[in-house]
Amino acid sequence: MPAVVQLPVGKALTVRAAADVFLDSLGNPNTVRSYGAGVGKTAERIGEGRPLASVADDEIGEALEVLWGRSAVNTWNARRASVLSWLGWCGERGYDGPAVPAWAKRMPPPDSQTPARSKMVVDRLIARREVHLREKTLWRMLYETAARAEEILGVNIEELDLAGRRAPVKAKGSAVRRRGGRGREDFVLETVYWDAGTARLLPRLIKGRTRGPVFVTHRRPGPGKMLSARDVCPDTGLARLSYGQARALLDQHTAHAGPGTGWDLHEYRHSGLTHLGEQGASLLMLMAKSRHKKVENVRRYFKPSAAAIADVTALLAPGDARR
Repeated sequence: MPAVVQLPVGKALTVRAAADVFLDSLGNPNTVRSYGAGVGKTAERIGEGRPLASVADDEIGEALEVLWGRSAVNTWNARRASVLSWLGWCGERGYDGPAVPAWAKRMPPPDSQTPARSKMVVDRLIARREVHLREKTLWRMLYETAARAEEILGVNIEELDLAGRRAPVKAKGSAVRRRGGRGREDFVLETVYWDAGTARLLPRLIKGRTRGPVFVTHRRPGPGKMLSARDVCPDTGLARLSYGQARALLDQHTAHAGPGTGWDLHEYRHSGLTHLGEQGASLLMLMAKSRHKKVENVRRYFKPSAAAIADVTALLAPGDARR
C-alpha cells in the first residue's frame, strides 16, 4: 500500500519541500536513489527556498541543460524523466508550478536515426524573412562548420578569424578538475571552418561590437543571474545565448505539430557531414571536418539520401546504358 504523504498547508510550497515530499512518496529505494539525483540537483540549481509556483518552465529547461546538457544521452533522458515525474506529481496534487518545457526534449538513443535535412530545406529555412539575423547566422554557421552547437555558442568575437573563415572552439569533453581546492578547466582547442554563407552574415551580426560572445540574448540578464565576465558583452551588457534558448528558437521556427516537434540543433551537424559525403568527401576528410577520432562515430553522421544512393548505383550500369 503506498505511503500517505502529508503536504504542507497554509503556505506556498517551496522547491525543497516539493522535492522532499515527492521523493518520500516513492516506495522503491532504487527509484528514490535514481530520482534523487535528478530532482535534488535541479532543486538546488533553481533555488530550494523559492516558492514552486514562482519557477518558470524555461528555468527548469535551463537547469537541465546546465547540469546534464553535455552528458550521455541515457543520462540526460533519465534526469529529465525524474524531473518530469516530480513536477507532474506536484501538478496532480493541485500545486501550481512549472513544467519541463517542450524544447527540453527527450534525446534519441545513440543508434537511432537523427534526420539529415536536405540542402534545399536548410537554405529555405535560413532564408525565411521572419527568421532573425542571429538565428540565420547561428544555423548557417552550424551547418557549414559541422560543429557541435555548444562549441559555436561558446565562441567570442575576439576569437574569430574573419579573413581566414575559422575560429578555435573548446573541444568536447572539457571538464573542471580540482586540485588543492582550486578549480581548473582542462580542455583542448580545435579549429572549425566556415564558408561564404557564414562569411556574409557574421559581420552584420557583430557590427559595432569587438569583444564578448558572438551570439547574445536580446535582453540583459536579471539582477539575480550570476554570469562570468566572458559570458557578457562588455559593450551592450547582453548575455551569451544559451543552448536551451537556441534550441527553443529553432523549435519555434520548425515545429510542425506543436512545441517540441521541431528540429534539433544537432541536425545541422548531421546534415552538413551527410552532404559533404554525398559530394564525394573521403572518410578521412569527414573525420577531419567533424573532429572525430573513431571511424565508427563518423559513420553514424553520414546518412546519404535515396537520390544520392540512386546516383551512385547508376555507376554500375552497363557502359552502353550510361551513354
